[in-house]
Amino acid sequence: MTAVSTPSAPTATRSRSIQERAAAFRKSDAGRATWQMTNTLIPLSAGFALMFWGLTHAWWLTVLLLPVTALLFVRTFIIMHDCAHGSFTGSKRANEVIGFLTGALTLTPFAQWRRDHALHHASSGDLDRRGHGDIDTLTVEEYRALDRRARFKYRFYRNAFVMLVLGPLYLMVHYRRTPPSTTTRASKVSSVQWTNLAVAVMIGALTWLVGWKAMLLVYAPVVYFASMAGIWLFYVQHQHEEAYWEGHEEWDYVTAAMMGSSFYRLPKVLEWFTGSIGRHHVHHVDPRIPNYRLKDAHEGVPEFNAVPELTFWKSLRTTGLKLWDPQQRRLVGFDAVQPN
Repeated sequence: MTAVSTPSAPTATRSRSIQERAAAFRKSDAGRATWQMTNTLIPLSAGFALMFWGLTHAWWLTVLLLPVTALLFVRTFIIMHDCAHGSFTGSKRANEVIGFLTGALTLTPFAQWRRDHALHHASSGDLDRRGHGDIDTLTVEEYRALDRRARFKYRFYRNAFVMLVLGPLYLMVHYRRTPPSTTTRASKVSSVQWTNLAVAVMIGALTWLVGWKAMLLVYAPVVYFASMAGIWLFYVQHQHEEAYWEGHEEWDYVTAAMMGSSFYRLPKVLEWFTGSIGRHHVHHVDPRIPNYRLKDAHEGVPEFNAVPELTFWKSLRTTGLKLWDPQQRRLVGFDAVQPN
């Protein structure tokens, strides 16, 4: 069994204080949750319908609606994400049902993804517990110890083109596979199987209604670009220059949440589409805060304003960060590794 880390008393006291104040924003609101589903799923359905119609009547409309519909797809995923944390509504049953349905809509097995994501939250920033929903990150010394083939594989994986362009294709296949039974309960295996069935029925029905060409030219691009946006958001929220990584004995959950998760300051319209997930440090401190209260929590707890902040243009530079340097305590590029 992994030992529980014991941060110093001042750190533990500070962390507990932040968590206690953040917890005041946990309360779910059935009215706001219902409104969010309404202003997401209805426009998403309308976006797809108009894109399918525009394919044969006004192709320019299909092109114009592609980014909007893809962003609505991302917003649907955010609803599923909140349901996985049990924060979207106050009803456990409602979170389960809405989570499964929005998971099927976004091609994601809800129960399996919920388990993997919980592991990510429990270990984010812990050098001794890497590999749970993270972007694989090696230290400088670990990279130096690799042979040439292993270095190539790591460089290939961390390449921005591979991550953003090939990554969405990988995810579409990855979530169709049944996870190993040795690490996953039967209910999680059935989550993948039931989701695959729901996805097959949904895609089959749409193909019957609009034809395979429309699915290829409308549905597939929406899913692809939404997945690309999702990968970018997840990447930039944990892979920034001032990121936090620490050995398990020194690791502190709240410090990892505050410093290891960025505040991605997005324009208001993009913050709406992404469910304020750019305030990722708030979400990691307390995952039970629903997305529609993250802004309130950010403004209500002063410490949340003292975290690494990224703008869109600044975030583009994060693609050059590849390795954790414990000496400098920051992420660095491959050019920081001296040939040996």
